[in-house]
Amino acid sequence: MWLKLFFLLLYFLVLFVLARVFEAVVWYETGFFATQLVDPVALSFRKLRTILECRGLGHSGLPEKKDVRELVEKSGDLMEGELYSALKEEEASESVSSTNFSGEMHFYELVEDTKDGIWLVQVIANDRSPLVGKVHWEKMVKKVSRFGIRTGTFNCSSDPRYCRRRGWLKSTLIMSVPQTSTSKGKVMLKEYSGRKIEVEHIFKWITAHAASRIKTIYNSEHLREEWNRSDQYRVKIYLFASLDQPPAFFSALSVKFTGRVEFIFVNVENWDNKSYMAEIGIDKTPSYILRTPEGIYRYGSNAGEFVSLRAMDSFLRSLQPEVNDLFVLSLVLVNLMAWMDLFITQGATIKRFVVLISTLGTYNSLLIISWLPVLGFLQLPYLDSFYEYSLKLFRYSNTTTLASWVRADWMFYSSHPALFLSTYLGHGLLIDYFEKKRRRNNNNDEVNANNLEWLSSLWDWYTSYLFHPIASFQHFPFDSDWDEDPDLFLERLAFPDLWLHPLIPTDYIKNLPMWRFKCLGIHSDEEMLETLQDSESDSDSENREVFSSEKDISEDDEPNTFHSPRAGDPCCRANSCLCTSKCCSKEPCERKARSYGSYSTADEPDWSSWPPEMLHCTECVVCLENFERGCLLMGLPCGHVFHQNCIVMWLAGGRHCCPVCRWASYKAKQPYTHPQPPSSDSPS
Repeated sequence: MWLKLFFLLLYFLVLFVLARVFEAVVWYETGFFATQLVDPVALSFRKLRTILECRGLGHSGLPEKKDVRELVEKSGDLMEGELYSALKEEEASESVSSTNFSGEMHFYELVEDTKDGIWLVQVIANDRSPLVGKVHWEKMVKKVSRFGIRTGTFNCSSDPRYCRRRGWLKSTLIMSVPQTSTSKGKVMLKEYSGRKIEVEHIFKWITAHAASRIKTIYNSEHLREEWNRSDQYRVKIYLFASLDQPPAFFSALSVKFTGRVEFIFVNVENWDNKSYMAEIGIDKTPSYILRTPEGIYRYGSNAGEFVSLRAMDSFLRSLQPEVNDLFVLSLVLVNLMAWMDLFITQGATIKRFVVLISTLGTYNSLLIISWLPVLGFLQLPYLDSFYEYSLKLFRYSNTTTLASWVRADWMFYSSHPALFLSTYLGHGLLIDYFEKKRRRNNNNDEVNANNLEWLSSLWDWYTSYLFHPIASFQHFPFDSDWDEDPDLFLERLAFPDLWLHPLIPTDYIKNLPMWRFKCLGIHSDEEMLETLQDSESDSDSENREVFSSEKDISEDDEPNTFHSPRAGDPCCRANSCLCTSKCCSKEPCERKARSYGSYSTADEPDWSSWPPEMLHCTECVVCLENFERGCLLMGLPCGHVFHQNCIVMWLAGGRHCCPVCRWASYKAKQPYTHPQPPSSDSPS
């Protein structure tokens, strides 16, 4: 993860440097920067009108260029970057979508329950034509969508009862605006009552209602009172201008940041005394002044701070973010970091995408899970001071020159998504090249693996994991029945529950009691030494395969301990009984019988060497062979006893239960108590 984070930070550094290179190229070709001011006198009438439309100022009654130019100057300084963005937006012929409401609930969910946006809805009455024609409605939709105003059409034929209840008996236009200045307040619906059905007149009606929500100051005394007043708003933005009403983008932002930022319009058109403005540091108009507890900041003094909806929206979001803004930012960063796996992973193409999908799922799941406690943490009532200090840190950091460059680069790359994606792809290909070169120098074979080889290895791993869930935890060879009989695959398909057995670690097998089977008969040392020499080679090889050799068994051979005898004892090298139909042939069985000799009625088993909780028996029910002298035994918690090799093979096959009583082999059980033999000394 740290490697992907490093590559992501490196990519952001590349984007920052690339943006500075673009600025240098533009300056070399044109001789100006994006932050350079533009003289409106040098612009054509079409460009001036485009600027006014992007700022949301009406110009229908201004036929001359001089009047249009003065209106541009009164609304704010014009920069080269804003002019370029406005012309590019005008040339883009993108069709803006409009919502078609299906009924009352759909209308209520999107319009009346939305507290932080403006809606313009055209209501079409039953058997009536729409108030605004199709051509004019498309122009209207495109015009208001620049300012974040959403549009829709409600046809009363889909829900006539709701239209009658609302009083919509004729086709009309409905505008929804938040009624209060608090977040998530009530929404009021306003109906268009004008007689002129033109785009400019309808737009003036919209901007007038949106501007009515903004507090307006008309004299210096009111300004002094408002400037020195402290209320719930920690961030306020003032517009000092000689306009009849604030621009539409300013009014739209006031709705968008309801409850977070207070917007105040100061109309200085008829002011005679502007001394108080000089006292608070306002030396020119128009000016956009941001007032925070930390001080005053003049908007437009740094890069990317244009007089437009998009630029001011990104500026205010960085100063006063919502939790949703931080979540979206973290979501974008996490997914960009996860996509780095596509280039870091080497080998087959299918392998890259499999790893990518796995990484995307893991990172997004962890992100959502980590955000849940954060949201709960922010709801605590004792964190107001922490929240205030966090916002103070945001305000300090995002009013710097570096932050303004980052915001300008964000707006540039987001308006050119092809450039953003191409640079990301180029950065990833460079990472892939250097990573491949590094792994080739380390002689890593996975670099040259193709799709077929990787899929084959993946299928082998999957089938091995599917049919033998704990085979990867074993340390001894295991022969699969699936390799001998492929029909077992069909049997597994017939019983799907067999595929879903839980994975149980096999570490408990090492803790099961083990001891050697001994009889009470006595043999000479020479006979036992001869037995040891005959079976020493077979004993070493077989015991290494059984359970990591005899190193796991203690060398103490006292009767009350249940481990292997001492190395000097002739029985310590005795071979365990492996006489099953699968693991040995008849000839070795005969040889072992000659070596150990099956016990007889004359040679009774030495039960004193058995653990007290084990049941007494003389036969292994797995291989159906009798216990021989010197063979290694193992007991389960239920008390049943088997050949050590037989029961290990049974348990390692995934059958973690006793072959006799089906008690779980990893669960403790009440120990069995043997009945005490009657005493030979009877009372007289």
